[in-house]
Amino acid sequence: MSHLTANDLKTKGIAAIEAMLAEHTEAIVSVRGKDRFVVMDIAQYHYLRECELEAALAEARADLAAGRFVQESPEEHLARLKFGA
Repeated sequence: MSHLTANDLKTKGIAAIEAMLAEHTEAIVSVRGKDRFVVMDIAQYHYLRECELEAALAEARADLAAGRFVQESPEEHLARLKFGA
């Protein structure tokens, strides 16, 4: 991963991002010397989102397999949420 400064973006615009992403999958944008943002190609973003969803699905399947779930009606669920049961 490589770094861009806010000033790079100010002076070079999108060309600075395109140049950085031609060589790296992500670029960190720093503002006043502190890392603040990450810029990436939309395909990379979609890939990371898919990985995140796959991880959540695996966690849910593990919870089901281990019996870590509650079976209840919608009304019971709302009551449990409302009263912290």
